Amino acid sequence: MTLTLYGIPNCDTVKKARTWLDAQGIGYTFHDYKKAGADAAKLAAWCEAAGWDKVLNRAGTTFRKLPDADKADLDQAKAVTVMAANPSCIKRPIVEHPGGLLVGFKEADWAAALK
Repeated sequence: MTLTLYGIPNCDTVKKARTWLDAQGIGYTFHDYKKAGADAAKLAAWCEAAGWDKVLNRAGTTFRKLPDADKADLDQAKAVTVMAANPSCIKRPIVEHPGGLLVGFKEADWAAALK
């Protein structure tokens, strides 16, 4: 199984997800947003698959600190623009796997999708 895990290495949820994958013996490639950035086309595809409101992390400090103009009148196109410019505004982690997409880390969901 080929997985790509997207996130930020110092994020606690990403750390939990990586630990879980390692414990299950599931190999993955890690894409670090801080070093490799976020691709707008990929973000748009994730938004199509999972919904932009699920992919956009509104709870994080980065989103809350954005100018009000960036947070107002959000739709998918604007959300993708905000996430591409501010990768910390992307829900973490995101995993692309042969069966689809996982957004966020919920152990039961991951176990069901990745077994």
